[in-house]
Amino acid sequence: MNNPRPRSWTLSKAAVNGALVLATAYTLLPLGWLLTAAAKNTADLLGGNALTAANFDLAKNLGDLADAGDGIYFRWYLNSLLYAGIGSLLCALVCVAAGYAFHVYSFPGKEKLFGLVLLGVLVPTTALALPMYLLASEVGVVNTFWAVFVPSLVNPFGVYLARVFCAGYVPGEVLEAARMDGAGELRIFRSIGLRMVMPGFVTILLFQFTAIWNNFFLPLVMLSDNRLFPVSLGLFTWNAQTKAFPEYYPLVVTGALLAVVPLVLAFVLLQRHWKAGLTAGSVK
Repeated sequence: MNNPRPRSWTLSKAAVNGALVLATAYTLLPLGWLLTAAAKNTADLLGGNALTAANFDLAKNLGDLADAGDGIYFRWYLNSLLYAGIGSLLCALVCVAAGYAFHVYSFPGKEKLFGLVLLGVLVPTTALALPMYLLASEVGVVNTFWAVFVPSLVNPFGVYLARVFCAGYVPGEVLEAARMDGAGELRIFRSIGLRMVMPGFVTILLFQFTAIWNNFFLPLVMLSDNRLFPVSLGLFTWNAQTKAFPEYYPLVVTGALLAVVPLVLAFVLLQRHWKAGLTAGSVK
């Protein structure tokens, strides 16, 4: 007697779609709450009426946000754009250059040095905050723009990604042909290597932009002048005062909504390159 063939277990289409709907709702609910809560006053926020459709006044909250502390919020916003915008751009360039060098060139101790880079990936950034503070104190840049900006230029994980991208996008034959035509190494990197690995460059830029924009602990350790605060630290200081000054609640929520905008725009505008970059190395 033949044993019956076991039936494969599958989920129905309705169950799968239902799970996806629940997951989507769970993901979008905080954003929906933020969109509605940013237009509510203190009484509605404290009364738990943030998701209701009444008492919408986003213009008033934006005006109060601009007036608070003589417009200090938008100074924080500009600081974050400088930290994250310029920092992520330079960091992506450094990472791509380092990854390109690890992929293209052979030199003594290459793999050991790359192993140290990978070791840096394993170290949490919070563990480095105190050593970086002590180093910045020795150099004399504590409580300055450079104390937050310079550390953002280093990203070991970005170097690792850049080497993977270079392995998938930069063929050695093209580089050798450029050398035979008399092009120098710097020109080859600028005109050929960097252009070929542009999807990787954009991917690293997006990751680093998000990391710097959301960075909180390093500015908390390095900065005491609130005029140098990024948005994350500035909103934290306001939120810490909400128990004594409840009128800060709408400012914190409205400021949080505006703080999401650059991240959304960055991913939307660069998603074509980002999607292409994530597939690098997936097929050999």
